[in-house]
Amino acid sequence: MYEDILSLHWFKPSTLANFDWENFDYLYFILAIPLLFLLRWLLRYRVRQKLDVALPEGRLQADWSTFLRFLPPLFLSLGMALMIIALARPQKTNEQVEQWSEGIDIMLILDISHSMKIEDFVPNRMEAAKKVATKFIDGRVQDRIGLVIFSGEAISYAPLTTDYTLLKDLVTDIDFNMIKKNGTAIGLALGVAINRMRESTAKSKVAILLSDGENTAGSIDPKTAAELAYGYGVKVYTIGVGKEGRVPYGTDMFGVPKYIEQHLDETALRDIARIGKGKYFRATNNKALAKIFDQIDKYEKAEIKETRFKDTKDYYHIYLIYGLIFFLIWLALKSTFLTNALED
Repeated sequence: MYEDILSLHWFKPSTLANFDWENFDYLYFILAIPLLFLLRWLLRYRVRQKLDVALPEGRLQADWSTFLRFLPPLFLSLGMALMIIALARPQKTNEQVEQWSEGIDIMLILDISHSMKIEDFVPNRMEAAKKVATKFIDGRVQDRIGLVIFSGEAISYAPLTTDYTLLKDLVTDIDFNMIKKNGTAIGLALGVAINRMRESTAKSKVAILLSDGENTAGSIDPKTAAELAYGYGVKVYTIGVGKEGRVPYGTDMFGVPKYIEQHLDETALRDIARIGKGKYFRATNNKALAKIFDQIDKYEKAEIKETRFKDTKDYYHIYLIYGLIFFLIWLALKSTFLTNALED
């Protein structure tokens, strides 16, 4: 400890600049120290005694020892400055913030059927869904999130986890070729998600299902899957994406846009949300889809509690010790030849 006190780094400008100051305004008193010495000199100049001495020319010569008389006031000034620094309370504070919540278990269920290639969203429905899903994951704190993807069949793509970096990487890697079987197995996808959540002990369990079609595959009826969700206490939000009617779907060999007829089974998605005690949303463009995820994000927010740990360490004693040392040196020098006894 004492070796650290003897280090000269305490007097470096960078060290002083990195401190937090409990009484920063006290540092302005350092500027008054030269003024005190100036005032003392002016008062002494008016009242001090003068003695005329005649010496032969050439006998008066400058000597380096005459500068030693400035040492006592120098040590006094340093002592006063260091004591003022000590009064200003230099500190270093290490603050840690710990956030926690009871957490929500959320399953994102994304349709990756080939109809998600349709370009009524920019650049297409799939990429728009991936973008808002990534943003949604970024906005969560301590919630476990899992992923289910589906087309003609459904697969559990990621278990419930709080590893958001991994989740976002998995979302980015989602591709139409991950499932070979064609179709849209909405009921089966919801069933796979419920199976992942049925043993969850979270206070709140949520499934968010995004699709652009009607149930054409899978072994589970969507309403049956919704009843399972209700039975296991899983709230289900459904999002229907895309426009009805003729929508752009790629281009021909000449670069001319091709159009196909698109139909969305809103009735089934509404029923799923109603049975699952959630809500149905319809998105026809990127902005609407982003707004829907923002709404769901606000609906399903767990209370985030915050604990702050503040560790403050004082360093005033270092400057106080140096200040007292310089003050004692000044007192000692007052009894030597360096001090003019007639003036001090």
